[in-house]
Amino acid sequence: MLKISKLTDYATVILSFMAKNNQRVCAAMELATATGIALPTVSKILKALVNAKVLISTRGAKGGYLLAAAPDKITVATIISALEGPIAVTECSISQQGCEQAAGCNISGHWNVINRAIYNALESVTLADMIKPQETLIPIASLYRIENHNVSQ
Repeated sequence: MLKISKLTDYATVILSFMAKNNQRVCAAMELATATGIALPTVSKILKALVNAKVLISTRGAKGGYLLAAAPDKITVATIISALEGPIAVTECSISQQGCEQAAGCNISGHWNVINRAIYNALESVTLADMIKPQETLIPIASLYRIENHNVSQ
């Protein structure tokens, strides 16, 4: 089963709260209170998101965190990569040297196609999409292009 970690899930919750309150600096304590996520966990996530340049950190009495870009410019792929590292279904999707079977494997190229499809799907959904009402459909244009591309081959 493909599954993201709780930290990545929590990061999406935090960023969704911030996206709804765009252009406003949010303190870690405010984010913890608003989301119900423990302050140490919020702080850890905020640090990772600042390091990945998803958030901007400001110091001082009125300091806190601000989205580094508009919600429609921050993709789910960016959020996942910030917390999990490179998006990959298999180890060989990142590096041939990570797999003991790399020398004799003749299917790694196929895993790369699958990995690219998953990445494109995650890249096509933005933080702005995530805060839309649930009945609103999320656009999946990049998936449509993949299906059409593979059908024509």
